[in-house]
Amino acid sequence: MSIKIYSTVRDRNDRLTRQKDREFVPRPECMEDRDRGVVVDDAVHFQEIEGFGGAMTESAAWVIAQMPPMRQKEIFDAYFSGLGYNYVRIHMNSCDFSLENYSYVEDNDAELKTFSIAREERYVIPALREAWKRSPDMRLYFSPWSPPAWMKTNGEMNHGGRLKPECRALWAEYYCRFIEELEKRNCPVWGLSVQNEPMANQCFDSCVWTGREEMEFVRDYLGPALARHGFGDRKLMVFDHNRDQVYRRATTVYNDPEASKYVWGAAIHWYEGYCGSEMSYVLSDLHFRCPEKKIFFSEGCNGGNNRHLGSWEAGERYSSAIINDMNHFCCGWTDWNLVLDIATGGPRHVPNACGAPILCDIENGTVHYQPGFWHIGHISRFVKRGARRIIASPEIAALKTVAFENPDGEIVAVVQNATDSEFKWHLHFRGQTLERKAFAHSIETFCFPK
Repeated sequence: MSIKIYSTVRDRNDRLTRQKDREFVPRPECMEDRDRGVVVDDAVHFQEIEGFGGAMTESAAWVIAQMPPMRQKEIFDAYFSGLGYNYVRIHMNSCDFSLENYSYVEDNDAELKTFSIAREERYVIPALREAWKRSPDMRLYFSPWSPPAWMKTNGEMNHGGRLKPECRALWAEYYCRFIEELEKRNCPVWGLSVQNEPMANQCFDSCVWTGREEMEFVRDYLGPALARHGFGDRKLMVFDHNRDQVYRRATTVYNDPEASKYVWGAAIHWYEGYCGSEMSYVLSDLHFRCPEKKIFFSEGCNGGNNRHLGSWEAGERYSSAIINDMNHFCCGWTDWNLVLDIATGGPRHVPNACGAPILCDIENGTVHYQPGFWHIGHISRFVKRGARRIIASPEIAALKTVAFENPDGEIVAVVQNATDSEFKWHLHFRGQTLERKAFAHSIETFCFPK
């Protein structure tokens, strides 16, 4: 049985580099400590995988537009052909990675007569079309960061505040109008979340919701509005915030049958320990409590007013988080900004630089791939939509691993060594084994038939 192997190693030139194909050898019995490693077992299948992607914010689309045409093509090819991205997240109204605060209506337009997404035709929609050229089955979803200022208790889009109770029905219609306008432009909408980070009072676009407020809004306003406009099949996600409190927030909605019937699942972020903490295990609690609902990772990035240029640790944070989340029933994983400016970690309309898997030098027209690009690719490039997670049981604590069976029967196993040590290990599958060396700070993907 031939095994395709792809490697990324910090201290070598390997970057998603295909190695020489190898063959399993029979090893029907355990040879004690001599063959410890990872056991892959396709006897049990877990959640179905939806896919992988990133966010086309106004800032990301603007940066791409500033690059020479050849580099623009390179970026779209890298993500939507090379890494196999098939999801894109966008924002409704402005977000922190927009050039400024904006909404789609004029002040106090309670009938949405002035509703227009013409601004998104400058950068975001053209970028989406380029992505669809390379990934025809790409799915688009969106999240709001804030309603227009006049709909909020604090009278501004930034610094939290709440949706005015008298604006709830109008705000629900706003989502539907956004879907209508996107689809008029041949941008079909797969899904949406109720609110980005509803527990956060931020210096940028934000709006605070309690769990009960979110449940009531879905039950009484947003769910019925989507159904009334013919959008009841769109995938509605609740919470859209950090993993640590997803159980309590999501079940607040799911426990109400009338609200729950409109909801596909819960969206999560990774910022509970600021970046990439190990709280993926809470996802299993939610899955076993509500197995019919999906868990979808909608945002993560390396930030903290730091672009994390060339940071291998930041790259490992991506692969480690994806492995952990998938092992706890996450079905899809979406990065934050696809592209940012290398000089500023933006642009954005409030101070706070962030990193991205691809950073662009606008002044010189060059593209810079960060370690995170390769680490994400070790999973997104090989795990196809419709894959099912299978067992990948590590026998060595230093190894993080996850495995899948693709729809065509191909097995994909990902093994990461984020330690400073190198050691031998064995990949085991159906009474066969492959001996490998785990280089320090490495990740490998193994693809082989059943």
